[in-house]
Amino acid sequence: MLIVTLSYAYKKLARPIFFLFDPEAVHNFVTGLGEVLGEVSELNAIISKMFSSKSKVLKQEIAGIEFKSPIGLAAGFDYEAKVVKVLPSLGFGFNSVGTITNYPYAGNPKPRLGRLPKSRSLMVYKGFKNRGALATAEKLSNQKFSIPLGISIGKSNIPQINTQKDAILDIVSALKIFENSNVSNSYYELNISCPNLFGNVTFYKPEYLNDLLNETDKLKLNKPIFIKMPIELSNNQTMKLLDIIVRHRVAGVIIGNLQKNRNDKAFVKDELKKWKVGNFSGKPTWKRSNELIGLAYRMYGNKLTIIGCGGVFSAEDAYTKIKLGASLVQLITGLIFEGPFLVAEINKDLPLLLRKDVFKHISEAVGTYEE
Repeated sequence: MLIVTLSYAYKKLARPIFFLFDPEAVHNFVTGLGEVLGEVSELNAIISKMFSSKSKVLKQEIAGIEFKSPIGLAAGFDYEAKVVKVLPSLGFGFNSVGTITNYPYAGNPKPRLGRLPKSRSLMVYKGFKNRGALATAEKLSNQKFSIPLGISIGKSNIPQINTQKDAILDIVSALKIFENSNVSNSYYELNISCPNLFGNVTFYKPEYLNDLLNETDKLKLNKPIFIKMPIELSNNQTMKLLDIIVRHRVAGVIIGNLQKNRNDKAFVKDELKKWKVGNFSGKPTWKRSNELIGLAYRMYGNKLTIIGCGGVFSAEDAYTKIKLGASLVQLITGLIFEGPFLVAEINKDLPLLLRKDVFKHISEAVGTYEE
């Protein structure tokens, strides 16, 4: 009842106030507040008792990592590693910092964030805004994390990195910085799908992705790596990338990233007119990400762990992705619209959905969707 009451209060009281202000300013305020609260261990302990997941049916071991909840924070929110300590108390089962690049980047020209309330979406145009691999590694070094921490790595968004060879060297350099640091992250994400970057570098061609993964293989990373996938490619194009991925030292894929198709039926067209740049998160990603989750599970569910991402606003949304084939689920936009207690609400309701379908554990539900 407390979670429901707080969620209702957020939507009726806090959200209308937040939505009066610039989205990026609100984001900076929230992450800054989260960083402060994360340092107050007594407060975190109290919040954790109320909101962190306690259900055994949600606990899993995937790629050698223990997840107490299947719900994680996607890369793109905490690109300055500010909220890593407060997230566990809110019920998150894991979180990804970044995307982090070898060289720092101050961000694309403003506006970098925008709201589409009727479409339940955010315009995103940050372009891998972050402090760089070295500064981020220094900040996270010698810390202990109570939930699995992932580091999302991408190509530096600077004009000098403009060839495939340079991009691969750049990504490998960032991975080496974290591998040689004292950061106790549990996994890496390799973001090949950000649509807001400089240059003509792409890893959507199978041969180019193969070149990149040949080099990451050589690193012999001692932590699993997941590939963040695009959703704008066709089924055939996606399959060709998956065919390459399964040949390498890759634990799984994250499906998927932002919506580039402005003709998607989930958009309220009038809201799009305001945004001349950027791509979109939230509900406009829902349908296509689900289609690709199902495709990836049918073809490679026995070889790749799938993390579902895109348009998750409720336990029912998360459960849909799980039944389509996702073992874990990530979100961001749902937090903006539903509030900081969304994950606790999902953790509370998921066991009820499992019980209704006569599943004793979340792993039993993965890939059981029938049309």
